[in-house]
Amino acid sequence: MNWTERDQKIIWHPYTQMQTALPPIPIVRGEGALLFDDKGRAYLDAVSSWWVNIHGHAHPYIAQKIFEQLNTLEHVIFAGFTHPSAVLLAEGLLSILPDNQQKVFYSDNGSTAVEVALKMCMQFWSNQGKPRTKILALKNAYHGDTFGAMSVSARSAFTASFDPYLFQVEFIDLPNGDNIEALKEKLSAISHQLSAFIFEPLVQGSAGMLMYEAKYLDELMAHCRKENILTIADEVMTGFGRTGKRFACDHLTEKPDLMCFSKGLTGGTMPLGITTCTNRIFEAFLSEDKHKTLFHGHSFTANPVACAAALASMELFLQPKTITNIERICRRHQIFADKNSISPKLKSIRQTGTILAMEWNVESGTSYFSNLRDRLYQFFLAKNIILRPLGNIIYFLTPYCITDAQLDELYAAVEDALETF
Repeated sequence: MNWTERDQKIIWHPYTQMQTALPPIPIVRGEGALLFDDKGRAYLDAVSSWWVNIHGHAHPYIAQKIFEQLNTLEHVIFAGFTHPSAVLLAEGLLSILPDNQQKVFYSDNGSTAVEVALKMCMQFWSNQGKPRTKILALKNAYHGDTFGAMSVSARSAFTASFDPYLFQVEFIDLPNGDNIEALKEKLSAISHQLSAFIFEPLVQGSAGMLMYEAKYLDELMAHCRKENILTIADEVMTGFGRTGKRFACDHLTEKPDLMCFSKGLTGGTMPLGITTCTNRIFEAFLSEDKHKTLFHGHSFTANPVACAAALASMELFLQPKTITNIERICRRHQIFADKNSISPKLKSIRQTGTILAMEWNVESGTSYFSNLRDRLYQFFLAKNIILRPLGNIIYFLTPYCITDAQLDELYAAVEDALETF
């Protein structure tokens, strides 16, 4: 049996209807923006393997640092102990975040980074004897697949089987010039109940790369601060250059109280999550009363190998070459978006930084379950391009090492698709 046949006997894949899914493609090697299957066929990874790979596959510098760490220390319990990689990573990350971020809590992935942030906010209030029972979130949000993360995500087919078990959340529209005053009034009316406002800054990823303006998010965050509502920026997808700046919150004047990171954090090489927060939040947990402890942890919290990968990735991220590449991708995407903005086949083409999304016009309207999704997926796969359409929406979220020739290949494929569908 080959790898595909062996896989199909024993493996259950994520976000996959296993009865109707096509056989999985065995990938055996990666290099730069390319992935290679077991027959040597090269695929251009236009979605950074679920948005995680920012420097390219099998990056030699990250691999070397992982190798060095594995030969020194592979893991140590993080309760009562620490290690250099965790300290260095926390110091380095805080040095490039908004200056109010002062503490780092390690976890395993994006969903758990969000879980930690939610628990911090809820317990922040209960530790002070002032419990606030609700979270404020944006409609169409996606923050992960664990129960807390699902609770603050949009109710949808993703959550339908679990809706009775999710805690109550107040959802609001994306802020804009028409609704911002009404949103602020609503916040004021229920502020005594709200422990926190969680949001994906500027771009709602899984919702279809929905984009909104920084100035209205700033205004909403300022109102939250006025009403003493904590703010959580979920930068799991938008962090590390995706919006054209280091972090999406760098587009803002206001500073969140907490921030969540994963995906590009390790350059796509190892699972790792981080939640950062202000000293004000941290200090609410300091007490002689052990009941006020933040009771959250993972066996692999601050795993040294993952921290070493993240340190190496952050070094690469801060290099002038990476910054130049991000600027180049932003500029090329903008030119392509302008060129195709009047296409009758597209309901919308939108861009924020290195994120480019194209929404096809379909009679049934925008939907994650659009029949166009599988046709678009197969169309691009036949051209050796890996995309993962969100229904009738395709998007590019490439590694920063992608070449101009490879970008041209992506743009040409989209223009072919516009002629075809």
